[in-house]
Amino acid sequence: MKKVISTKDAPEAIGPYSQAVKAGNFVFIAGQIALQPGTNTMLEGDIAAQTEQVLQNMKAILHAAGADMSSVVKTHVYLTQPEDFAPMNKVYANYFSSDPPARVTVFVGSLPKNALVEIDAVAQL
Repeated sequence: MKKVISTKDAPEAIGPYSQAVKAGNFVFIAGQIALQPGTNTMLEGDIAAQTEQVLQNMKAILHAAGADMSSVVKTHVYLTQPEDFAPMNKVYANYFSSDPPARVTVFVGSLPKNALVEIDAVAQL
């Protein structure tokens, strides 16, 4: 049985999807971009600032699901610029400093709202 996870501490979905869905012992977090909770406006800033906002959004969603960043087992990172890989990785490492999840990183032509980064995740409860 699935359960939709929603929190006001993360941005509202900008389409027909849920912030996250809990299914069994797993939480599937929708792709997060650097939208600011409450206003759903894009954070203006470089890749480091946007990555920080994305991971804070993810952290809030995980908290609402009864999990935390250490529960994450897999992420997908989408970047629009290859040169953003190293600065994104530096911020990302602060959130996953011990036993980091498996990860895929791909470069894409564009992201919603002209975001520089989008990250989705799967966590195990």
